[in-house]
Order: sequence, then structure tokens, then C-alpha cells
Amino acid sequence: MAEKTMSKFGFLKDFQKKRQENSEKYHRLNMFLMLFFPFFISSMAEINQFKKAGAFFSFAAERPTVVLFNVIVAEVVFIFLWAVIHSEWIATAIQSFIYMALSITELFKYGTNGNHLILSDMKLFRSVKSLKSFAYIKITPRLVIYCLIVIAFMILVYYFNPKLPKLSPSKRLITALCCVVPSAGLIVLPSFYTPVYNFFKVDTTAATNAFLLNEKFDSNSFLAFIVETASENFANRLVEPVNYSEEYVDEITDVDIDKSEDFDGGTKPNVIVVMSESYADFRAFEQLDIDDAVYAEFDKAAQEGHGGTAITPTYASWTVRSEFELLFGLPVRGLNTPNMPQRSLAEREQPALAQYYRSWGYSTAYVHPFQSSFYSRSRIYGEFGFDKMIFHNDQTGESDFTVPVEHYGTYVDDSTVYNQLLDLIKTTDKPLYVHTTTMQNHQPYDQGADPTDEFGNYLDWIQHSNEGLAVFLEQLKNIDEPTLVFFVGDHFPSLRGETSVYSQLDLTGDNCSILYQQRYFLWSNYDADYSSVPENEVSFFYMPYVIFNIIDAPHDAFIEKMMDFMDEIPVYSSDYDSSIPDNEELDVLTYDRVIGDVMSPCPIPEDMLINKED
Repeated sequence: MAEKTMSKFGFLKDFQKKRQENSEKYHRLNMFLMLFFPFFISSMAEINQFKKAGAFFSFAAERPTVVLFNVIVAEVVFIFLWAVIHSEWIATAIQSFIYMALSITELFKYGTNGNHLILSDMKLFRSVKSLKSFAYIKITPRLVIYCLIVIAFMILVYYFNPKLPKLSPSKRLITALCCVVPSAGLIVLPSFYTPVYNFFKVDTTAATNAFLLNEKFDSNSFLAFIVETASENFANRLVEPVNYSEEYVDEITDVDIDKSEDFDGGTKPNVIVVMSESYADFRAFEQLDIDDAVYAEFDKAAQEGHGGTAITPTYASWTVRSEFELLFGLPVRGLNTPNMPQRSLAEREQPALAQYYRSWGYSTAYVHPFQSSFYSRSRIYGEFGFDKMIFHNDQTGESDFTVPVEHYGTYVDDSTVYNQLLDLIKTTDKPLYVHTTTMQNHQPYDQGADPTDEFGNYLDWIQHSNEGLAVFLEQLKNIDEPTLVFFVGDHFPSLRGETSVYSQLDLTGDNCSILYQQRYFLWSNYDADYSSVPENEVSFFYMPYVIFNIIDAPHDAFIEKMMDFMDEIPVYSSDYDSSIPDNEELDVLTYDRVIGDVMSPCPIPEDMLINKED
């Protein structure tokens, strides 16, 4: 045993000696490896996206300056890593891992939902276990080959052991700083990055919707896209409005208030808000020839109540955008349309609309049949004024549901959610306000009669959801409590990249607005007055005020002002229509209520609005 150990130790010692000899013996080869590496790793990360090397080289011939930009960025990253680590092969290994990991993540993300990776998506890394249930992860022979090529290059670098000139600690620090400073400038300084992007002909077109963003990806390729969108996101970061002050907020909310609202003499109906995951009416596209039977129960509910169209702030993903607008009655555009607006909120009690219902004597609840930790909902939404929050975690088996939980496809059946809502109504003494965000219709759509027919399976799930909805509404008719239901889908579904039904529709950044139009219905088991419901399209964030009008809820100056905005600016969404100009007053009110000092009227006591970070 000792002899084997000594033999192994001797082999390693001889191998390390061989590596040291290679550093000098193959000096020219080693210099070539170091000079070639930035081009190699940036090209491999790109080829992984193009899937075929020929497609990448065609792109390089058409957009050589963009490829050169990628190589220079890769060179800067390598020099920085080398200066910090002072080991050539470790620096190349780390950079190779980062580049290929990002490239593979982009490949799977686009293949899953047709949207490309941006650096802000990394905020969801902590929820990687949850994301596994969403993603289509397919390890192809081509992907394995590309990874093996990168590994082979790393082995080559390790064996020949290239050595760059040794630097003193002070020179290493200066070298690292010389890499960091321009890299930071490329992200945060328009006066620096604008001429750089222009010189390398990197596409800087403002991407106001998902399709324009994807078109920018096609123009820039993966690496330049990642860098440029990082600059764009930083430029669009939320900052305090210049004119934000108590005087200006008072001026905005200086409106006459109609004092007559009294819940129709005191009758407070239950208010049920159902935001159905990925629910969308594809009959909007006549060329798809969708069977009306799929949406028959939705149509019936709209006929019994009142139907309309609301403009969602998102497409294919980022449910929390839609959720924010319905929970706060404020536009995500007022926060510069972040992917995760709940991450922008101040650490304090939030004036979400549940706070109004609570102040009016309602019991309030939030129901979501998924993990409480996803998007940090349990922690963040705990400040929204909900008396009760109900989640269900399939991974741990933990559940707050008080009814039997059944699944349809990957996630909890919508009918289970409807049963939970019925149980809440029956067991709550006060009138009830509840918001539920369902999960049944979330991708993946590979479960059904034909696992390869993603869109066909999706329509089957939508029909199943509608059938459960019909049973729910029928049961509400037998409950002796006035109840109003608002039903809407959060966004059109995520469908696989270039193989999805969207690719059949020739949608572009200029004609994709239809994907932000979501049909909704308002339905009640009593004689509700829908006369105040706007006939025109309105943004999601106005729908809570539409509900306030239907139930004849009291108005404060903030609510009254939002009612005015609904008449003046019915749609306020840059994704839907980028030509709509910014509205200073609406943006200031949004900032005030979710980040600022809440100087506008709200039902929360002042001592509860203190920022916990202060």
C-alpha cells in the first residue's frame, strides 16, 4: 500500500516537473494559447447558441465588429482573473466555466420560454430548485461535444502550463483596477459606453417589449447582448423623482371626493380576484382556428356578468409584474418596469389594496398553490395587509390548504384552488377579499395525450381550468353571500423558442401588442351594477378601482385620483405601446407609495409606515 502511495506521489511530482518544462520548451505555443483563449471561449459560448459553428461564422462575417467586441471583453475578463489569481490555467478554467454556464443557461431559458437571458435574471438563482420544474432541460449530443471541446482546451492549457510575466502585488492590483474601471464604465457611464457601442456597431435599440429584446439578441449575439442590456438596465434603474416632495404629492391628490360611496347602503360583497397563471385566449389569432369549446365556460361567465380587455404589463413570464399591478393598483411602468417589482419595495408595511379592504372591515387572504419562498412571496407579501396567506409546497409536502390537494399536469389543479376559496368564504365571518394566483397552467406543457404537442396540451389544460371555473361559479350561486369575482390571466404562456406556436404568427416587436391584451370577466351571484366598467381597454392596475366602483366602496383622495387617471390615461404600459409618454404625476404617486414616504392618503397608520431599513 505504501509503495503504491509513493508511486502515485512520484508520478504527480514527475508530471508537475513536466509541466514546468513545457512552460519553457513550448513558449511560442503557450503564447498562442493565451492569445487565442479570449477568441476561443467567446466563440464557444456563441456557437453553443447558434448550435452550429457555420451559423456562428456566418454571423461573424456579417457582424465582425460585434465579434471583436466580444473578444476584447473576454480579454479584459481574463486579464482581471489572472491578475487576481496569478495562475494562468486557473484563470482560464474559471472564465471558461462562467462563459459556458451562462451560455447553457441562456440556451435552456430561450428553449423554455422564448425569452433571452439578461443579468437581472440572476436574481432568481436562489430559486433554482423551483425553476427546475419550469424549464425544458435537454442535454443534446451537440451540447456535450461543445463542453468537451472546452474541457479539452483547459486540459491543453493545464498540460503546457503557459506562464505570463510575473507581477508584484502592487502591479497586479493596478492591472486588476485597469480592467475593472472600464468594465464598470461600460455598464454605468453613458458618456463612455455610448461611443464604445457605436464604434463596435452593437445594437442599442431601446427594447420596450420582449420581442424587441429578442430582436436585439439576434443583432448582437449572446455576449454583446448580455453586456449591452446590463448597461440598459442600469440606465433604467429606479431613482427618486426630482420633483418628489410632500407639496407635490399634495398637489397631485388635491381632488374632490365623492362622499356617497357606502357599499350600497352597507352591503359588503365578498371580492374574489383570480389571476389565472398563463391563461390567454388564443382566438385572438384567427389563423390558429381555435375551437370555441375550449373557452366556452369563460364566454358563458362573461355573458352572465361583464367581459372586457385589460392590458397586462408582461408577456410569457414575470407573473409578479401583473400581480403587483393588481395588488397595488399602480403601474410597474412607474417603477421603470422591472422584472420583479416586489424587489423594489421599501422594507415596511405596504399600502397594497388589501389594506383598504381590511380598513373597511373585510377579512383578507392571499392564496397561491406553490412555494411560499418563490419570489420571496411569504416574506414580502406579509407586509401587504393580508390576514391569512395560503401556500402549497410540493417539494417539501408543506401546505396551508385546508381542502384536499389534487394536481393536473405538473401543478395543483385550479379546481383545488376554487375549493379553497369556497372554504374561505364559508369559514370567514366577515366579508372576504382574496387574491389568488393559480399555477395549473404554468409550463412545462409536455404532459398530455401527445407530449410533443405543447400547444395542444396547453389548450387541454385551459379547457380543464374553464370547466373547474364553471363548477366554482355554480357553487357560488348556492352561497347566501353576495360575491363578486374578477377573473383574468396574468400573461400569454411561455412556449418553447423557435418551435413554438408564436413562430407561426410572424410576430415582431412592432406587431406583438396583441399579446399584452388579456380578456377578463366580472361575475357576481347578486345583481351587481356594471355600468361603471369601462368599455375600452385599460391597464391591469386600474381593475381594482373598477371593482371599487362596482361594490360602491369609499374613496379617499388617492383612489379618486386613480379614477381620474383611468379616464385620462386608460393604458399606461411601455411594453404594450412605447409611444405613450411618461406621466409625471402617476410615476411620482407610484414611487411615493411603494418606495417613498407614503405622503399620499392611505389606510395604514403613520407609525407603521416607517422603513425598517432606516
